[in-house]
Amino acid sequence: MVFASADVGFKQDVPEQQNAFLEDPVMASILERYLPREVLDEISPDLINISEWANSEGAALLDRMEQDQPRLRQYDSWCRRVDELLVTEAWNQQKVVAAREGVVAIAYERKYGQYSRIYQMAKLMLWSHGAGLYSCPIAMTDGCARVIELLGTQEMKDGVYSRLTSRDPSRFFTSGQWMTERPGGSDVGRTETQAVWNEDLKSWSISGFKWFSSATDADVTMLLARTHDPTAPGTMKDGSKGLSLYLARVRDDQGQLNGVRIHRLKDKVGTKALPTAELELDGMIAQQVGGTHRGVKNISAILNITRIYCGMNCTASMQRFVLMAKEYARRREVFGALLKDQPLHLATLANMELQYRATAQFTFFCVAMLGRIEALGESSPQVENDVSLLRLFTPILKVWSAKNAFAMSQEAMEAFGGQGYMEETGIGRAMRDVLVNTIWEGTSNVLSLDVLRVMAETKGQAMQLYSDTVRNILQPLKGQSQWDQSIKSLERSLVLIATRFTAYATKRGLAILEASARGLTFAMADVIAGALLCQHAAWSAVKAKDSPSDAIAVAAASVDRISAQRWCENLDQRVDYQIQSLGKDERLEQDRQMLFGLADARSASSKPTSASFKLGEAKM
Repeated sequence: MVFASADVGFKQDVPEQQNAFLEDPVMASILERYLPREVLDEISPDLINISEWANSEGAALLDRMEQDQPRLRQYDSWCRRVDELLVTEAWNQQKVVAAREGVVAIAYERKYGQYSRIYQMAKLMLWSHGAGLYSCPIAMTDGCARVIELLGTQEMKDGVYSRLTSRDPSRFFTSGQWMTERPGGSDVGRTETQAVWNEDLKSWSISGFKWFSSATDADVTMLLARTHDPTAPGTMKDGSKGLSLYLARVRDDQGQLNGVRIHRLKDKVGTKALPTAELELDGMIAQQVGGTHRGVKNISAILNITRIYCGMNCTASMQRFVLMAKEYARRREVFGALLKDQPLHLATLANMELQYRATAQFTFFCVAMLGRIEALGESSPQVENDVSLLRLFTPILKVWSAKNAFAMSQEAMEAFGGQGYMEETGIGRAMRDVLVNTIWEGTSNVLSLDVLRVMAETKGQAMQLYSDTVRNILQPLKGQSQWDQSIKSLERSLVLIATRFTAYATKRGLAILEASARGLTFAMADVIAGALLCQHAAWSAVKAKDSPSDAIAVAAASVDRISAQRWCENLDQRVDYQIQSLGKDERLEQDRQMLFGLADARSASSKPTSASFKLGEAKM
């Protein structure tokens, strides 16, 4: 008789990491639709190669980065303050690879004009599977490069921009983005850091305390500070109107920190490989970027970039979760059948696939707009709507993709059962890391309110532009019977969203509108994603019709149609719930009562409650 042991008995067929570019039809078809054939043919080998790297060298680097996390050595053996940040060689190697592969450079070389951004972001999406949270300093590097390109002096462009966009690892710079402080978080108007003009050095001296500074090992950084009037020392403006944007080297030519003391490294839930610190600035030498008291306006270029990075990283995470779950479903047999043949599991994976498809469509739509703006220039009449739309869409994309990516990480973990809960599979690390996207660059509530801010700043024109954009996408589909129901659902959803905004866009209705902000933001994302899914499916149908003997094209067209129609099915009902039931006059007051009513009543009462005694007063 043979008994099961560690070496004898059932062994699960191990799922394999796949080349995401070759195995994922969603990404491939989006690139085929957006890019000219000659561009796609030219860049495809590079995308294949970076995906192979992610599964081999990149995966090994990720493991080493997680095992050997950043450390801070504040003092040497003689009690001298040194603030030495120690990172693993694997982390440093990621910088070499990022430079060599042109992960930032591709966007600024603009070899393919407006399509360069699509190429760059597609490569970023695949590279991130092996780069992990090194995508964070790369996002900030990209944002810094864009700001200098738009607003920097020639000296900044020659000395910093050229290195941020270099492919030479020995010259390549990364950038930090030090905005967050203790009083404000996302409320940068409460910034305490101050900038004083140093006439001797012909530069600004910055002092303050930065509370949450990622990429602490960066070469340069962008930061906000409250600017002293050089003609009246000690005179500053309050609020966000007093802030200016600055560029600083983190270290001088001798490698010494530039007026920076690393107070401590943050102990985070995830993103463990990424050095994030509390920093004390004391006379940090910096240069002003884009003019005095224009800091908040000038960081908008950074935010557009970094929020799209959040969307793309969430899309990449979803891509990996879906591919892993489908691969496991092909191999795992329980209760006499493979998981892929079991109806409930099939339905779960289909929901994951559908959310990934929608997110990928919305993300690349924003990337394409960014590419047009950069290639043609913000003042070009051809991109006038793109500039306004991108300002509206980037917070919507970020909050929506981040929330859904984390939810999908939980589904992916469950799809693997107990193995998904094991650290060795990497799903736990991916779940912790993807969670940061719901916090970084603004929480769900902060960004939802930012969407309302865009509406208010444009006096409702942003809502009209949004509605027109959705309708323009749908216009070519009208008259095609297979899209009738989807179009009706999307158009009814547009009316619900617009009605909600206009009905409460008053001083009296502001509180209700704010309470609805999340629902409105998610509804707007769901609707534009639905329109883009329909548009893609229509393109796919034309491709299949033109090549009826191409079995793959015919199958893809069917899948694209099913996905778009399913997404739009009863969408108007979901939108109605999102924006109506979550913000009502009576509900707002009920929320106050439910959360704080009892505590307020206790505070107002002179009678002690049973919970008010101190531990030392208890008697036997």
